[in-house]
Amino acid sequence: MRSQYLETGAIAGTHGVRGEVRIIPWADSPSFLCQFSTLYLDGRAMTVTSARPDKTMVLCKFQGVDTVEAAMKLKGKVVSIDRKDASLPAGQYFLADLVGLDVLDTATGSSIGQITEILTPPAHPVYVVKGGGKSYMIPAVPAFIAETNTKGGYLKVNLIEGLETDV
Repeated sequence: MRSQYLETGAIAGTHGVRGEVRIIPWADSPSFLCQFSTLYLDGRAMTVTSARPDKTMVLCKFQGVDTVEAAMKLKGKVVSIDRKDASLPAGQYFLADLVGLDVLDTATGSSIGQITEILTPPAHPVYVVKGGGKSYMIPAVPAFIAETNTKGGYLKVNLIEGLETDV
């Protein structure tokens, strides 16, 4: 079952003396997080009065958090968004929706396991798939990913030699 809220970052600390916080975004870019007028901390809705990218971080001001002391109390909190507030272009998925998908080999139609983890090196994500005593590292590029069906609960892949790793 998909969660209503998606974890999208963590508050790393404060910025300035007026209650702004620095958020480490867990998205493709800091600007993604800046588009939301409401963020959630511990399930509590927080109104965003301003947000802007700052290099790899997001500088964010929440309504009612007006001092550095109040902002310090938020340090370490996980920042979430409501799934209904977010939209992605066709063919893009939230990583949280891919973990747990059954992975099918296009050549045989059989399951090779489930996505257990997604690595995010600079070039492109890599899906870690485990099942049947084997482990695979599959680059998330069109050459290997034949079909992604999050509603159907599966991912079809084109396997080649060298994707299997030691368990």
